[in-house]
Amino acid sequence: MIVRNRGLVLLTVLTVIVGLVITFPARIAYRWVSPPFVQMSGIQGTVWNGSALGFATNGVYLRDLTWRMHPLSLFTGKANYDISGAPVSGFFESEVTLSLGGALALNNLSASVPLQMFEEAANITGLRGNASLKFERLELRAGRASVMDGTIDVANLLVPLLGSSSLGGYRAEFYTQNNGIVASVEDTDGVVDVAGSLQLNPDKTYAFRGQVVAKPEAPDSLRSQLGYLPKNDRGQHELSFEGKY
Repeated sequence: MIVRNRGLVLLTVLTVIVGLVITFPARIAYRWVSPPFVQMSGIQGTVWNGSALGFATNGVYLRDLTWRMHPLSLFTGKANYDISGAPVSGFFESEVTLSLGGALALNNLSASVPLQMFEEAANITGLRGNASLKFERLELRAGRASVMDGTIDVANLLVPLLGSSSLGGYRAEFYTQNNGIVASVEDTDGVVDVAGSLQLNPDKTYAFRGQVVAKPEAPDSLRSQLGYLPKNDRGQHELSFEGKY
C-alpha cells in the first residue's frame, strides 16, 4: 500500500509540474531564458501553445510565428515544438527541439525565403533572390550551425559586386562531418557553370574552393571579372575565398 501511495504521489507531482509548464506565460519564459541573439515581440499564449508577431536572430526575421509543444517530450529532458512563421515573402515550417544544454535542433525544416534575409549574416550588401530550404536536421549552438544536413536551392541570385543582372539558379547540398560542415555547390540554371565545395568550420570560419566557367548568356561585366581569376589546364577559372561568419 505504501509503494502504491508513493506512486500516486509521484504521478500527481509530475502532473502538476507538466501542468505548470504548459500553462506558463510565454512572455515570462522569454524574459528568463531567451539567449541574447534572439529577439521576439508581440508574444502571446503559453510556452505550450502561443504566438509572436515578430522573431529575429542573426539578421533573420520572421513574422506571425506560432508554436505548439508536445508535452510528453519534457520527460526526456527536451522540449519539442511544431513551429511555423512567415518571412517577408514565403513560408517557414519545422519541428524544433530545445535541449537543456542549450542546443536548438530543427528537424524536417521546409522554407521558402528571400535571400535578403541573409544579407547581414553573409555580409553581402544588396544580396537578392529567393531560397528554398529542405533540411532533415539543422542544429544550432550559441547561434552557430553545428549540424547541417539538407539542401538550399537559390533562384534569381543577384550579387551587386558581380553585376546588376540575375546570375540564375544554384544549389548547395550540406553534410555534417567530424571536422565541420561541408557542402557541394553547383549551378542549376545559372549564367555561370559552377562546381565547388564549401567548408564551414567549428571556429566559425568558412572556405570555398571551386571551378567556374561563364556560359554564353553570362553578361560581359561578369566575364570581365572572371578573366582576373587563374585558369586550370581545362580552361576553368579557379575560384576560392574564405572568411568568418
